[in-house]
Amino acid sequence: MAMRPLTISRRTMLSATLAAAVPHLAYGQTGRDPASQKPTDVKIRLTFGGQTMTATLYDNPSARDLATLLPLDLTIDDYGNNEKIAYLPRKLTEDGSGPFGNELPGDLCYFKPWGNLAMFYADYRWDGLIRLGRFDGSFEPLRVRGKFPLRIERIR
Repeated sequence: MAMRPLTISRRTMLSATLAAAVPHLAYGQTGRDPASQKPTDVKIRLTFGGQTMTATLYDNPSARDLATLLPLDLTIDDYGNNEKIAYLPRKLTEDGSGPFGNELPGDLCYFKPWGNLAMFYADYRWDGLIRLGRFDGSFEPLRVRGKFPLRIERIR
């Protein structure tokens, strides 16, 4: 009896490859809190209205997603009496997001429903936010009223 050569379909091969890779991918994420408020070494510069500010991003999926979009040329504008906002070209991932406490002026956040950055210079409280990071030093430039071109770039 002649033996038939072994044939493996692409689907079988892909399934086997993914099954082998998934444990390794999961292992690479262990120890990472998806809603982390831990600062990273990633710093960004925001320039608008003749002012420059820097912020340190946190170690969470949304902040990492923001970093992949940089550099960005947007518009920053007043919103209410405690923040400035800038609309992103696309929504960020919301993986691992959840409520956080200790909201403080100087927070850089992502507003999930509208897909914009929210930069706070006064007290705030809102459930639909993901904290992306904190401004380094003074956040006083956010208090300058008006609408300005905004440049955001990674500096480290």
